[in-house]
Amino acid sequence: MDRITQKDLNILVDQINALTDSPMTPFTKTDNKLTGNVGNYHLDYGFKCVQLIRTSNDRGGVSIVSTGGNVTKQQLFRWMEAYIAGIKL
Repeated sequence: MDRITQKDLNILVDQINALTDSPMTPFTKTDNKLTGNVGNYHLDYGFKCVQLIRTSNDRGGVSIVSTGGNVTKQQLFRWMEAYIAGIKL
């Protein structure tokens, strides 16, 4: 099994955002103010672990999408592949 990188995960996140017609970036900057792009999927990194989250309000609040909490990159990669397969059904 090849090593899963942050770039690999970002490719899947972009696919999820595209498939769900969600914004591609977590925030928009206007007049030196950041506004959360509601619906955007992105990654949240902890100590050697990662999870998939989604922006839930314009102030940047998020909800956790992936199950199992913070997991390894390889575990999240497999989880996101299954999530994408479910979206495509």
